[in-house]
Amino acid sequence: MLLPCVLAGSLLLAGCGTLTGDGGDVTLRMVAADYGDSEANSTSHYWDDVVQRFQAATPGIKVKVETVSWTDIDKRVGELIAAGKTPDIVQTGGYADQVAAERLYPAGDVLSIDTQVNMLDAFSKAGQVFGSQYGIPFVASTRVFVYNKAVFQKAGITAPPVTWDELRKDAELIKAKVPGVTPYALPLGPEEAQGESMIWTMSGGGSLADNAGNYTIDSPQNRATFSWLRTNLVDRKLTYADPGTVDRKTAFADFAAGKVAMLNGHPGLVRKAIDSKIDYGTAAIPRRDAAAKPSTLGVADWIMAFKANGHKAQIKKFLNFVYQKENTLKFDEQYNLLPVTQDTRAEMTGSGNHQDLSEFLNALPNANFYPLGDPSWDKVSVLVKQKIGAAVRPDGDKALADLQGVAAAEAGKVRR
Repeated sequence: MLLPCVLAGSLLLAGCGTLTGDGGDVTLRMVAADYGDSEANSTSHYWDDVVQRFQAATPGIKVKVETVSWTDIDKRVGELIAAGKTPDIVQTGGYADQVAAERLYPAGDVLSIDTQVNMLDAFSKAGQVFGSQYGIPFVASTRVFVYNKAVFQKAGITAPPVTWDELRKDAELIKAKVPGVTPYALPLGPEEAQGESMIWTMSGGGSLADNAGNYTIDSPQNRATFSWLRTNLVDRKLTYADPGTVDRKTAFADFAAGKVAMLNGHPGLVRKAIDSKIDYGTAAIPRRDAAAKPSTLGVADWIMAFKANGHKAQIKKFLNFVYQKENTLKFDEQYNLLPVTQDTRAEMTGSGNHQDLSEFLNALPNANFYPLGDPSWDKVSVLVKQKIGAAVRPDGDKALADLQGVAAAEAGKVRR
């Protein structure tokens, strides 16, 4: 059922009224995810300000934005498309399904050259499907190693681990000298197991998919990685008893409560640590071999430009305005997120105002991503969330083999 039309500030919700305003003005309709957790910090206020300034500077183009919770946004967009009210712009967590349905403009059609060049290259590439970019990165996050400095001090640890062996040794020291603290949190439960598993497979020289788009869940490198986790962390009781039942939110809450010493986290964990007065440190994610290049998981939320209403020129004007540094910096700072543009990254890195994010910002240019451009990833990621926790249980190799089989089958369905 379509949501009712209501007025939110000066922004009329999408899907209501006509596509053109008085005097022949073009009206762009946008649906955007709400990053706030209350009316006071709702993202609708951000878009209200952006739209007001854009409309003042750009006669003839009006923009009406609907902000929708993350729980409901994909459903809402689907409803609008099914009702023949396709929005012009959508800002959400993915794009591959809309590319497969051939609904989108390529990014190059709706961004100026200057805006495209200003994007961080790793994120622009992550928005590509078969070599053409359709997903336009909006905000980013990376993962880094986060540790409790007070626990490290009690255990006699003077520096964060660089390698897996150092991590295991530090975990053993914490177990022996700081009772009641889980040395390392390994959340492989269904909330975000695909994230934790990708971090570990990358740091072990593997991946969930190769550069050609083939799933590599059951590779020799990944078998070795999960075997190491099983024998060095789980069996030695240096992490949760059954990581496959533990969600990320539990691990983050435990760290903020001083009950976990080490884990991989995103900027939201830093905010939790600060609020809880945890003396924390950040570092590059430990890897199997110290000589290997550090790697991190990059996560982005995306903007898509839809062809249905033929508003390419107007979309281009609006998006080029949206990606001006004044706007991107304001959004990133408000929600403690990371930038996807060069100028905003330079500002946040050099201003001295974001020391808590320095390790995350440094990791941005070399971030690696899920196989976002593969239309099968949405279904495969759900399967990974549900099943990959079994890879650190006895007979973990079978869990990887089973996942590989179903992932390959899902990929085959969309490529026929």
